[in-house]
Amino acid sequence: MRILVDYRSALRQRTGVGEYIHQLVRAYTAVHRDEVIAFTSSWKDRPAPDLSAEIGARVIDRRIPVRVLNYLWHRREWPPVEMLAGEIDVAHSAHPLLLPARHAAQIVTIHDLFFLSNANHAGAEIRRDYPALVATHARRAAAVITSTQYGKSQVMQHLGVAEDRIHVCPPGAPSWRTLGRGPNVPADGCLLFVGTLEPRKNVGVLLDAYSTLLTRGASPPQLVLAGRATPTAAGWLERITRAPLAGHVRHLGYVPDDEREALYKSARLLVMPSLDEGFGLPALEAMAAGIPLVVSSRGSLPEVVAEAGELVDPADTAALADALERGFRDRIWALRAAEAGLARAQQFTWAASAATLHRAYCEAAQRRR
Repeated sequence: MRILVDYRSALRQRTGVGEYIHQLVRAYTAVHRDEVIAFTSSWKDRPAPDLSAEIGARVIDRRIPVRVLNYLWHRREWPPVEMLAGEIDVAHSAHPLLLPARHAAQIVTIHDLFFLSNANHAGAEIRRDYPALVATHARRAAAVITSTQYGKSQVMQHLGVAEDRIHVCPPGAPSWRTLGRGPNVPADGCLLFVGTLEPRKNVGVLLDAYSTLLTRGASPPQLVLAGRATPTAAGWLERITRAPLAGHVRHLGYVPDDEREALYKSARLLVMPSLDEGFGLPALEAMAAGIPLVVSSRGSLPEVVAEAGELVDPADTAALADALERGFRDRIWALRAAEAGLARAQQFTWAASAATLHRAYCEAAQRRR
């Protein structure tokens, strides 16, 4: 088969969705002989010269602005991908809307449906297109890829997609160079948040909980926010410059791949109080590093984390503060959660997801025929 994968989300800084598609392509081409094409498009950003060798796929790059191409694809369903990349058998979109195609089987990727109930928290393009189009696109797709059973249930319940067309391909755990051989709970470690600073990540409540710890004299470790700041994060960034947070909270911005292991090594606890997550890749990265977690009880995180951390209602500031304090004070709990996380992380492999993806491609191509 000739398979085209929309690689645009991984072209620049690879956050969750971009890292997922990057690693999934790598895992797939490492095992299967199908010809895989990574499609990129941007007016100013170009793929790295060694990208093709890194992911084992041919790269087709077009100098078309992302917003322009998305508008044409989403609203006009033109041009078909064959006009940009040649004849293919499968067109795999990394997001919930189809790539227009003349003959190829079309596949979409849906990690979560947060944009349906919280469109005001999404970017302008997502607000414009996703809520209006996602249901029809998902039902038209020859297959839907998601990363959790939670995501699968959401697609079935809210979009009406048949169960046999939904394939669960979770990300695989990373292989750290030095971490992962045992618990990582350094006495001088920080409380770590990893993720884009956007409303869904619930950073405001995290800052509220951390402020509670400071005012009660709990002497918490430094809170480190690692992630790209969106325009909606301006209030949070201004807030951490004022008392009581000033000097206790640090924003690092986006942390590139070659610095991520050092970042996790510096952590005593990972905190993810998200309002929703399609998977929550930092949680898996932390578990594989032997770091205990405090995470939201919503979305996919309870499924992903299981016994490797404390689950907290993301709307309950006091409960989040209590869980954080337990995390840095109760070493016995931290070690037990870290060990559980190391065991849990071993259940997530890219090889298994690549095998599931191969079945999805074959079934989609057969349906199209």
